[in-house]
Amino acid sequence: MNIAVIGAAGYIGSHAVKLLVERGHHVTAIDNLTEGHRAAVHPKARLVVLDCANTAALATVLGADKIEAVMHFAASAYVGESVQNPRKYYRNNVSNTISMLDAMNLTGVKKLVFSSTCATYGEPQRVPITEDLPQNPISPYGHSKLMVENILKDTARAEGLAFAAPRYFNVAGAALDGSIGEDHRPETHLLPIVLQVALGQRPAVEIFGQDYPTPDGTCIRDYIHVWDLVEAHLVLLEHLQPGRGLFYNLGVGRGYSVREIIDACRKVTGKPIPTRETARRPGDPPALFASPERMAKDFSWKAKITDLHVIVESAWRWLQTHPNGYG
Repeated sequence: MNIAVIGAAGYIGSHAVKLLVERGHHVTAIDNLTEGHRAAVHPKARLVVLDCANTAALATVLGADKIEAVMHFAASAYVGESVQNPRKYYRNNVSNTISMLDAMNLTGVKKLVFSSTCATYGEPQRVPITEDLPQNPISPYGHSKLMVENILKDTARAEGLAFAAPRYFNVAGAALDGSIGEDHRPETHLLPIVLQVALGQRPAVEIFGQDYPTPDGTCIRDYIHVWDLVEAHLVLLEHLQPGRGLFYNLGVGRGYSVREIIDACRKVTGKPIPTRETARRPGDPPALFASPERMAKDFSWKAKITDLHVIVESAWRWLQTHPNGYG
């Protein structure tokens, strides 16, 4: 299949490109490279440096490459920044997705897998989080993703779009062969931050809050390996139905606390990894993790890389060989 991956030079997008190429698909990798890394894109994919806000240019690429389906990963994704600069998030995450849908419509592309988020649930009523829980986002980032989900539903009804909107929790790890990994600027994800401390690039890991109603007092989150995540996208792509949307939580069905992550990193790296305890961050729920039962029931899909130490080992392998990321 001819597949366009938008946001192809980012963390998750680059792993999707690698998976698709290795599974025999023809991939057009589209990224404006403002936050992505050229070196992250698989050499067998065709890289097109393009902003999806440019509807006409994007339509030209989709048409020229005879694209049959799109995977869309391009987004601004920092919750705190979205509060400070909401228009950036509505522009990048909503307006640019509408531009992409316009380009798809112009070229007759009717299949889409869109990267959504657990942030659409806000502070959930219970955990594990199931897909039927109310969606009440508490940040412009979460609002922007929920807006797109609703736009996709309306587009499916109006134009027959076949789409899936998997909702992510915490994505972690790196390609098991160590070829690509996580390189955000700035880095805000816990696992790479802990490993940067192990590398001596940071003095300590900040633990925000130690008095949560959890076994060790620190927040609990779901961590799904990035390779499992992109494999789930391919499963969803293969089951798209015209005029319908598929909504699934992607996770492993349990969470790990901040202290558990730090302890696993100490074990894998053999480094002491100092910590610094500080106050809670506003809006941090005690526990967030997904129920992946719907994916298992509907498609017999389950995450394979569920051992926390294996996830950490893959991230550590990448960082040891790429201490400055993609440079």
